[in-house]
Amino acid sequence: MKIFSIAYLFFLLTATTLHAGEPQHLKIKAKPGDGAYSLLNCYNLNQSKCNLDYFRSINDLSDNLKLIIGKSYNLPILVYQYNEVSIRSTIGNNDWDLAKKIQAYNENMHKAGLKPKDYRNDNILWVPYEYLHCGGESHNTNADAQITCPIFGKKYEKVTVKSTKLTGQVYYIVAGHGGPDPGAMGKYNGKTLCEDEYAYDIALRLARNLLEHSATVYIIIRDKNDGIRDEAILKPDKDEVCWKNREIPLNQVKRLNQRVDAINRLYKEHKQKGAKKQRAIILHVDSRSSRHRVDMFFYHSPKSKTGKELAITLKNTIEKKYNRHQKSRGYSGTVKARNLHVLRKTHPVAVFIELGNIRNSRDQKRFIIKDNRQAVANWLADGIFRE
Repeated sequence: MKIFSIAYLFFLLTATTLHAGEPQHLKIKAKPGDGAYSLLNCYNLNQSKCNLDYFRSINDLSDNLKLIIGKSYNLPILVYQYNEVSIRSTIGNNDWDLAKKIQAYNENMHKAGLKPKDYRNDNILWVPYEYLHCGGESHNTNADAQITCPIFGKKYEKVTVKSTKLTGQVYYIVAGHGGPDPGAMGKYNGKTLCEDEYAYDIALRLARNLLEHSATVYIIIRDKNDGIRDEAILKPDKDEVCWKNREIPLNQVKRLNQRVDAINRLYKEHKQKGAKKQRAIILHVDSRSSRHRVDMFFYHSPKSKTGKELAITLKNTIEKKYNRHQKSRGYSGTVKARNLHVLRKTHPVAVFIELGNIRNSRDQKRFIIKDNRQAVANWLADGIFRE
């Protein structure tokens, strides 16, 4: 991660007096060499259309975003008076994941020397506008930047952005079932394996891979305290929620409609903002006879030509990976049209992926070995890169 000193950046923070009520913007005075993109990069802020449009509007800038040396500008960072109780009560938002992300951002800015004091000492809390209004997991369009995503858990929350190949692309990653519904179940050495836990772990790993290449990623089904886990047996629970912190209903139709509605609302927002590509990736684990081994297979909507093309690309990628790494194994995955609710009703192009048979002893190795879960996520990400 690039650490910047104030001297190196040649800018001056101007003092802001905080009052109760609406938060103000963090102000800087432009110095030689400063530009809109370099300032956003310095503060680890997203260079998405959403953020740039807001930066332009709060400074009344023209489309070229040209800055004048010596003039003060508002950054897309809201400055709150921390109430010494919690971040959530300070900003009036009860989202735990959001609060942890804001906490990490402030700590990182302080460590980088950009924020003079810890927010718990000076009661000044910085909240990036993008966290509240631009959506998705935190991402950055600058290679070599590092971002913090608490949803991945302590071990994996630091994500290094390796490239900008997915800039402007939005991905909705949906792990099947969750909440009151564990999905398919299998037994391994007397322990219960639940579909929702393994699909979720692979979903997180896939999301993290996409973030490494500057995608905007929404993890639609979420568990605030699981994160990416490396254990073989993933302990089941029922505390998953649907974006954004909505309790998952027991009724199947309501459950499916809930996640479809979440995706479609976000899709509309990003379409209006000019997203280049939007895709929904839905991950499930199959349940068949324990004697029946199942390779990864793919469904698309019967009416979606692009969905079919994406499914074929993913399937072909998986096949090539097996041919390279396990040449004698063979691969029998398929691509089929299927009139599933989540494929029929979601507005972005969608692919439904069955990852294997949770009841088959050989397929179970695909799930209980963490490196295999990571390999599945890596291979699916490679397929997405090739679309």
